[in-house]
Amino acid sequence: MIRIETVVSKMFDQNASLIWRPGSPDAIVVDPGLDVAKILRAIAAHELRPVAILNTHGHSDHIAGNAAVKAAFPDAPLLIGIGDAVMLSDPVKNLSAGYGVPLTSPEADRLLVEGDRLDFADIPMLVREIPGHSPGHIVFILDAESPTRVIGGDVLFAGAVGRTDFPGGSMPQLLRGIREKLYTLPDDTIVYPGHGPETTVGEEKQTNPFVRA
Repeated sequence: MIRIETVVSKMFDQNASLIWRPGSPDAIVVDPGLDVAKILRAIAAHELRPVAILNTHGHSDHIAGNAAVKAAFPDAPLLIGIGDAVMLSDPVKNLSAGYGVPLTSPEADRLLVEGDRLDFADIPMLVREIPGHSPGHIVFILDAESPTRVIGGDVLFAGAVGRTDFPGGSMPQLLRGIREKLYTLPDDTIVYPGHGPETTVGEEKQTNPFVRA
């Protein structure tokens, strides 16, 4: 079975994800945040070797650790959705300038679009575009095993949805994407959001006050 461990960076309670198959050192790092030391300690503790760095979107709390993880594992390609790629090098667009701590990330090695298939660390993933929180937000759907898992970034939370008051945000776009691309997945699908605890598609369809089935 695929293992997913969440590493929380406390400043924004942002969730990075480490994904791997037990017995193999190959791993995927998704959305490395501000607490880079904590992320690198978790990688070392499990004796992992990241073979890819994935970003769900380009806001600063989700890309802050890209440079350090890339420096530690230079052979791991960095991937992000095509619509958010500009945020990697622009502190205004990635919102870090507004917090007084402008940061940038290395450029992406590959840009992702709707329907792309990835297979790093023997873990197949489907890329779906769900804009609304950011213009180029993507999610990663691990659908090769049951239950399906979603690394969802700031799209759907337990009892909430992502903010849409940032530049390029759109609540109608976000809700439409959730209904069409997440709520069509099996109810037992586990969603690992960018902040807060994991949840399931079935739970959110029944109880989420912002978007029900």
